[in-house]
Amino acid sequence: MHSVFENRLWLAWLVRVRILILTIILGIELAIAQFTSVSFPIRLFVGTILLAYAVSFLYLALLKIGNKLQLQSALQIASDLVFVSLLVYITGGVDSSLNFLYPLVIIVASILMRRVWGYLTAALAFILYGIVLELCYFQIVPSYSTTHPGIRTLQAIIFVNLFGYAAVAYLAGLLAAKLRQADTRLEHAQGALENLQALHENIIQSTSNGLITTGLDGRITLVNAAAEKLLDRTEAELLRQSIGPLFQDPLPVVGSERTYGEMRFIAPNEFRKTFRVMVSELNVPGRGAVGHVYTLDDLTQIRRLEREVRMQDRLAAVGRLSAAIAHEVRNPLTSIAGSASLLAEMPDLSEEHRRLLQIVTRESERLNNIITDFLAYSRNKQYRFANVDLIPLLEDTLILLEHRMAAQNTGIKIERRYSAQKTSVLADGDRMKQVFWNFCENAIRAMKKGGTLTVSIDEMEHEWQLSFADTGPGMSPLMVEKIFEPFQSQFEGGTGLGLAIVYQIVQAHEGKVFVRSKPEQGCTFVLRLRKAAEAVAITPALSAEHAVGKPIAEGAHA
Repeated sequence: MHSVFENRLWLAWLVRVRILILTIILGIELAIAQFTSVSFPIRLFVGTILLAYAVSFLYLALLKIGNKLQLQSALQIASDLVFVSLLVYITGGVDSSLNFLYPLVIIVASILMRRVWGYLTAALAFILYGIVLELCYFQIVPSYSTTHPGIRTLQAIIFVNLFGYAAVAYLAGLLAAKLRQADTRLEHAQGALENLQALHENIIQSTSNGLITTGLDGRITLVNAAAEKLLDRTEAELLRQSIGPLFQDPLPVVGSERTYGEMRFIAPNEFRKTFRVMVSELNVPGRGAVGHVYTLDDLTQIRRLEREVRMQDRLAAVGRLSAAIAHEVRNPLTSIAGSASLLAEMPDLSEEHRRLLQIVTRESERLNNIITDFLAYSRNKQYRFANVDLIPLLEDTLILLEHRMAAQNTGIKIERRYSAQKTSVLADGDRMKQVFWNFCENAIRAMKKGGTLTVSIDEMEHEWQLSFADTGPGMSPLMVEKIFEPFQSQFEGGTGLGLAIVYQIVQAHEGKVFVRSKPEQGCTFVLRLRKAAEAVAITPALSAEHAVGKPIAEGAHA
């Protein structure tokens, strides 16, 4: 049996073919009637055709609203047999040239229904044809035939049609059975092909590695879901584009010694990523190479962690060196400063000598401040963690800063963009103020000719993100890379330890800190801290040296 969908298509096809055949027959008979006289009444013939039209349109309407397709098939076949019999009777009975319509109905019955229905339709066609001929022969109904064959001839005609109808039913049933078998095999093959295609698509879309295929011209033909996520672009945006310009480095080449390599990539949001890209040929049996396959692995986090480890090693070494230098230098420095103060009190010093002693005293104080920063950086810090709201701490810093800038007439204004009214984190409030002050102080120093400091708070899935964006000259990529290392100050008179201390504080809070900047495009320091409800309880008065070892700085362009 055909499926419901196929039967509905066959029935719709049958209605259309019936209308077409009726139209052709009507046109031919009317044309013949125009040129020659006919023995049957044209009006009765036309009325029968119009009635067949009406029934056909009725079936077409029922087909759209009804679901009993087998019943509709039986009704259409039965009505076709009746209409064919009427047309055969009207066009002359034994003289009619329309008895060829009976085999067409038998063929349709064999296609639409079981094989036995084909034989049953052939038997009904034989019976109806025989009834029409015998009713006309015995003058039970008016006859429109011009010839009057004898009873033997009439019986021969009827039985010849019987064998013809039986043969048509047999052949149509056989062909329909073969057709159904072919359809079944085709459905199975199509289903297996669809399953295989779905399996391949699922494998391609489910793999965690990015996968891109290109033609021999280098234009992209397929992008899986992982590659879309890695590249931050949809497949529709990438299709038919050349793959080369996507990356900042030359892609590996098939057939060369370098079939893989690390590629730098800049996402649409300006974040820098590092991918390991491998290339291989896309071969089709019988056709050879038709393109290339590129697989992408995201190495961004791995390279970032490697930078973190190197930075922490450098910071630890500098910290130990700083502590040793500070202790060794502070004692003689104190002696120098004290001696300079005593010399400055001598009454017989010239003005030049006093100016030189002032320089010694001033430089001694500056050196003492540097040593104090050394000690602050290298000393184990004590933290008192509590559930605090960052907004009041931030406001304390910004208000103090605004008063200072107003007094100094710096031409700098502060914009606040808070997406939340409360930001609870587990933190040391005083240390957080120190972090905020360092960020703001760096921004003010960068904007020597005035500008805008934009302070933003955004809520992420598990973290609060605080951003401090200035409109200064920005930094080069090399400066961004080393910004949290000691002695990297770009400001005159700076020790370069402020942001290194910030890094330590954020590390102790198990947060993340990074900077985004480009030359002449300002600089943005970003701080991320876990929400209080999801933060891991940290022991009060925790030493900073116990918080090391977890990656917290995201690097230049996170």
